[in-house]
Amino acid sequence: MGKETVAAPGPRPAEKVRNVALVGHAAAGKTTLAEALLVATGALPRAGRVEDGTTCLDSEEVEVRQQRSVSLGVATVEHAGHRITLLDTPGSPDFVGELRAGLRAADAALFVVSAVGGVDATTVQLWEECAAVGMPRAVVVTQLDRPRADVDDAVRSCRTMLGDGVLPLHLLQRGPDGAVTGLVSLLEPHPDAELGGAGEQDAERLRAELIEGIIGESEDETLMDRYLDGEELSVADLVADLETAVARGHFHPILCVSPLTGVGVAELLDLLVSAFPCPMEHGCPPVTRPDGSPASPLSCDPDGPLVAEVIKTTTDPYLGRVSLVRVFSGTLRPDTPVHVSGHGLADRGHPDHDADERIGAISCPLGATLRPVAACPAGDICAVARLTSAETGDTLSSPDDPRLVPPWDLPTPQLPVAVEAASRADEDRLATALSRLVAEDPTVRLERRADTGQLLLWCVGDAHAEVLLERLRTRHGVAVATVPVRVPMVETLAGPVRVTGRHVKQSGGHGQYAVVVVEAEPGPPGSGIVFEQRIVGGTVPSQFHGSVEKGIRAQAERGISGDRPIVDVHVTLVDGKAHSVDSSDAAFQAAGALALREAAAAAGTPVLVPWCEVQVVVPGEYVGAVMSDLSGRRARVTGSDADPERDRTTVRAEVPEVELLGYAGALRSVSHGTGSFSRRPLGHEPAPASLTAVPA
Repeated sequence: MGKETVAAPGPRPAEKVRNVALVGHAAAGKTTLAEALLVATGALPRAGRVEDGTTCLDSEEVEVRQQRSVSLGVATVEHAGHRITLLDTPGSPDFVGELRAGLRAADAALFVVSAVGGVDATTVQLWEECAAVGMPRAVVVTQLDRPRADVDDAVRSCRTMLGDGVLPLHLLQRGPDGAVTGLVSLLEPHPDAELGGAGEQDAERLRAELIEGIIGESEDETLMDRYLDGEELSVADLVADLETAVARGHFHPILCVSPLTGVGVAELLDLLVSAFPCPMEHGCPPVTRPDGSPASPLSCDPDGPLVAEVIKTTTDPYLGRVSLVRVFSGTLRPDTPVHVSGHGLADRGHPDHDADERIGAISCPLGATLRPVAACPAGDICAVARLTSAETGDTLSSPDDPRLVPPWDLPTPQLPVAVEAASRADEDRLATALSRLVAEDPTVRLERRADTGQLLLWCVGDAHAEVLLERLRTRHGVAVATVPVRVPMVETLAGPVRVTGRHVKQSGGHGQYAVVVVEAEPGPPGSGIVFEQRIVGGTVPSQFHGSVEKGIRAQAERGISGDRPIVDVHVTLVDGKAHSVDSSDAAFQAAGALALREAAAAAGTPVLVPWCEVQVVVPGEYVGAVMSDLSGRRARVTGSDADPERDRTTVRAEVPEVELLGYAGALRSVSHGTGSFSRRPLGHEPAPASLTAVPA
């Protein structure tokens, strides 16, 4: 990075630790705010700029080039005797896996809202998700000095769109030109400042709302009575209850900060240490044994059983695999054995795994800079090098008492990208590089499709796919090409037929003799190849019934024309002939295959394409746009369910798979980033003529 950094902050008891995730939509100013906090605490001598690619937390080559965060950035600093770890999360919905990792490691979320753009729909959705799990939250309005910034409107939109308990902590002081020059605490009586042109009465109203919001969460039941009796409460009393109010998740202070001018930076740091919860207040996630049996609950105790979680995995060209770890219980020390356990993501292409390893060096992160530390106690976050089997989401615990933390909620990737090695040399390295990508990012799924032979990299969205391909090239040194994803077409029988498969050959010595008569008809969608026999009189000996079935199934898999398998056919063996000497397993397999070819020729084979059942979840205001888009994709909408409490509607539809290849991006566009969808195979239906027409 080209910047001098100070030594890592020393260890602190858990009550002096703060782990804070910076969240918000893209370009809200999260990384710039984090940079200002690092400079203010002395962790960096000077601030970098996103536009110049010189910030501490955006050090990856793709982040520098795109001028935005695409991965979780972490920096630990010290302020007022407290150890603060900032987790800078990406704002794009494509990198929601990094966002959820940051929230898992944090004890509170700091929502960063731009004074230019205000609160958007994705911010509201994330706010509601944090509320559902009881995550303490606060709001920072930033970019105060940008053109078209409207600080007052941004504050109002926070209060309106984020709900109850969202209240400003300060009033703004403005200079003659209207620029924000400072903050005045609303906890102080009769502040001599204005917010958005508000007079003294409005200032007193805001102060009253703030005080009532704080003391409403106080454990001192006399405070509210004293306040209502007109007693002037001391600032010390209010600050003491501010942390309780924030930690319970019912009160959410708003603070205005200008990272470039420094206005509000000191106040924000003070707020982090005085009002944000420590790890002991936020609590630990539930744990089980690796076999699923119950385990005793955890507490944030440095002397307790070791339980830590890998929240991020990267591959360093010199250090190898580096794991960013949040310690929930116990103390992580160098050169100690740990049990690495990963369970619960097998359906995403991350098989369950368990291994015993030994911890190497432990470091305190400051962006890409790793500063050695002697230990990492409960409540802290650290980086561990060379845990060769550890993947993002894995649990570290004692080999003598292994535990498992359940995985956090992650979206199922819905955008397939077909990749091929650009050269023979790249082909040798591609498998290793892809396995590392999967280990680093649990939102990635790797699939080798048997029906098309393509290697698919399942991604969250287009931006996610672009970053993954870039990492293959720059981080792993593998060049790949992307090719169109092929949706496999299949065939079935057009109607019922009765045919004979006759395989008779004589070439000296033992010959080959097998005759089968079958009745074949199309089966229900999704039924596959169904075989049965109704032989009377032993015309086909029972030992050859399985041979006939094997031949039919092999021919169905190969297809008639060689590239379209036969599916959903019911075949019944009704008659045939055998020879006491020349009949064999191979002969009846060949006769069965021939019988299916004869049936296809006699009945005809319409081409089918796969369909999927889809569930789309969006806010109510976007249901119409989603319905319209689905209709343009030849979808059949089968129903919808509204959830008024969450303002979400689930739309159910049946859609051709080919129409879902780019649907992840289309849904993001029509729902302004607030929609999600899932799919499951439904079966096959006749393909439209445009897909099966032979070019002239």
